Amino acid sequence: MHGDSADSIGLAIESPRNPLIQAIRYANQKGIAMENGLVVIEGPHLLEEAFDSEWRVEQMLVASSGVAKWAELTSLFTSQSGCMATIVSDRAFETAAETQHSQGVLGLVCPREWTWAEVMGGSRLVLVLDGVRDPGNAGTVLRSAEAFGASGVVALEGSVQFTNGKLLRAAAGSVFRLPLMARVSADTLAQRLRSSGFTLFGLAREARNTLFETDFQQPCALVVGNEGAGLSNEVKHLIEPIAIPTQRVESLNAAVACSIALFEAARQRSRKEGG
Repeated sequence: MHGDSADSIGLAIESPRNPLIQAIRYANQKGIAMENGLVVIEGPHLLEEAFDSEWRVEQMLVASSGVAKWAELTSLFTSQSGCMATIVSDRAFETAAETQHSQGVLGLVCPREWTWAEVMGGSRLVLVLDGVRDPGNAGTVLRSAEAFGASGVVALEGSVQFTNGKLLRAAAGSVFRLPLMARVSADTLAQRLRSSGFTLFGLAREARNTLFETDFQQPCALVVGNEGAGLSNEVKHLIEPIAIPTQRVESLNAAVACSIALFEAARQRSRKEGG
């Protein structure tokens, strides 16, 4: 433990009707950021990931029953922010938390803002979410994107927001490290990527060319579509469709399909680097 935990705890919030508790509850229910732009993250793991990232933890709330348990986390928050954590009655905390069995600690975090140059830089392999609405799938895709070396992730209009709590938990910290761009139009995506020499590939089960016939060694973007409808009409004319060959299974879960494609891209690129 760092320092005296009592020095890291601020005034208590008792009522579930407290304006801050109500604002957190609303953001959690809608899967969006709060009106002030802060993002709600729940649980010690995500808080630890946020502390180690370029996102800034602005406020930390601890359930009264968890004060001793999370003393080290609250001390870390105080040392980084210069602010004290806020103790919240268990009853008020449970009404604010999104998870059914809350661990009694959450943070309000200011996201890192990324540029297009950062999203397209580095490995020059961009992942694009086209109408992906399931937060669990989207979070898994972000985790795979980081694991297989994507340079950044773009969410087109109509996709789940990166501030969704279930997405944040499924991404397991990747959202804090990956360059992200949200609520982008298909036309803006095409203009940005094509002007920088990117080829756009889209996963489509009816495509003639397969994943293994695709050159992922070039600067490119991989677009994954909606879980049920696939690629949107706005995107279909922008991309070169590619398919993942399967046996006896008509289609794959969006997160599974995307992870397979990202792995193939990483495999090709590692082979190129190895000569």
